[in-house]
Amino acid sequence: MIEKICMVLIFVGVAVGVGIYCRRHTGTVDGFILGGRNVGPWLSAFAFGTSYFSAVIFVGYAGQFGWKYGVAATWIGIGNAILGSLLAWWVLGPRTREMTHRLGASTMPEFFGARYQSKGLRIAAAAIIFVFLIPYTASVYNGLSRLFGMAFALPYDVCVIGMAVVTCVYVVLGGYMATVMNDFIQGIVMLLGIIAVIVAVILNNGGFSEAIISLSQIPAEGSAMQGPFVSFFGPDLFNLLGVVILTSLGTWGLPQMVQKFYAIKTGPAIKQGAIISTIFAFVVAGGSYFLGGFGRLYEGQIEYAANGTPIYDSIIPTMLSTLPDVLIGLVIVLVLSASMSTLSSLVLTSSSTLTIDFINGNIIKNMSEKKQLVWMRGLLVVFIAISALIALFQYHSSVVFIAQLMGYSWGALAGSFLGPFLWGLYSGRISKASVWCSFAVGVGLTAVNMGLALSGGVPLIASPINCGALCMIISLVIVPVVSLFTPAVPFQIKPPTTEGAIDREYDRELAQEELESATASAAADA
Repeated sequence: MIEKICMVLIFVGVAVGVGIYCRRHTGTVDGFILGGRNVGPWLSAFAFGTSYFSAVIFVGYAGQFGWKYGVAATWIGIGNAILGSLLAWWVLGPRTREMTHRLGASTMPEFFGARYQSKGLRIAAAAIIFVFLIPYTASVYNGLSRLFGMAFALPYDVCVIGMAVVTCVYVVLGGYMATVMNDFIQGIVMLLGIIAVIVAVILNNGGFSEAIISLSQIPAEGSAMQGPFVSFFGPDLFNLLGVVILTSLGTWGLPQMVQKFYAIKTGPAIKQGAIISTIFAFVVAGGSYFLGGFGRLYEGQIEYAANGTPIYDSIIPTMLSTLPDVLIGLVIVLVLSASMSTLSSLVLTSSSTLTIDFINGNIIKNMSEKKQLVWMRGLLVVFIAISALIALFQYHSSVVFIAQLMGYSWGALAGSFLGPFLWGLYSGRISKASVWCSFAVGVGLTAVNMGLALSGGVPLIASPINCGALCMIISLVIVPVVSLFTPAVPFQIKPPTTEGAIDREYDRELAQEELESATASAAADA
């Protein structure tokens, strides 16, 4: 017990210390929310990865989808690495950095407003982010708190409040730089922790061969397949594909993920960041889902609901409960790292978006930079408090599982923004009407489906995961189709090719460095 407590206290102390250290970067709005757009590839890549993978993945998704698909759930992690990380960096990274620089945009709503010349779109995007990031934020607490309850026998409420307070302190103090520096430290913990936990769990089950043999003997409900949970694609390929699409392609339209490309230091750094981020995703996401694939070996130990359905959020904590105290302490720090990094990214995105895109110029005219910073910090506290309250309500009412809560948020956000953002980066023929259509479909379909499910009715699409995936696909299709029949927004800024953006950025910065060096030399000679 002492080891676990010490590891957690050290981790919390480092996080707060980083927040205090980074206060010097928070004197401007750009510094507070983007670190002055001067973040290197390692920090950017780890910030992307740790914001991507939280307790929602490690506890919620890994538990639920590992139970449903067995070791085939590892495909979700592979999809996250290739589609959600590598291709996201290659396709979005250079163009996003350049376009946001040119348009003077520091948030996704600001990008929509400038790109499509519409104040209405900017306000609508800010409202969507505010409404749907909150449930996503709330889902982050659940997995962590369950692990704390398992390790320290602490009430769920205490765990939620403690995590909320610590995250609030370091983000309010240090802003984006505190977030990315902590993300780097937290990312290292996650890499080491997931490898150690996988090895320990497999050894606990007699080694890899024995664990696979035991898993192969478990039948799947409603399937005559032999060894379904060790098969290449698992017992339900269609729904597995839906999860891959939602969790991978979804990152392309999530504001807190895309924001990482706004802040990266140089064009060439994007190439490095893509490789680092992909390796990180392979290890952390692939490892988490692979671990969850062995959840069926613990059928007799996990919690079940009154109707006999497994409580998916309890599967991973049950698997880890038999580990030595030192390893449990490492897992606690691992999930604490993942959760706090995601939470900090989400609330920073929410507060900055609401301040810059909704309050400034609409509710309060001509806000000074100092006043904007005050509002951002205040809203950070408010958002964290609201998300904590939702998490507590969700736990005590047992309304939905982590995966469902996150699925609704991802579906609405990425389903609204993916098409308008991606097409807006690459095409000058996109109409304002097509963006409104994408917003309406993403929010409308998700809201109707969620409302029917929560009210006890029959949802249009049974799985919120598949609903979210469908919203994203519709968004990608509806934007260019509607744009064919509606007037395009004049777009004079013709972005270059991806390679050109990288090369030109590098040449420009190299020339600037040479000029500064020559000036310094001339001054020294004089």
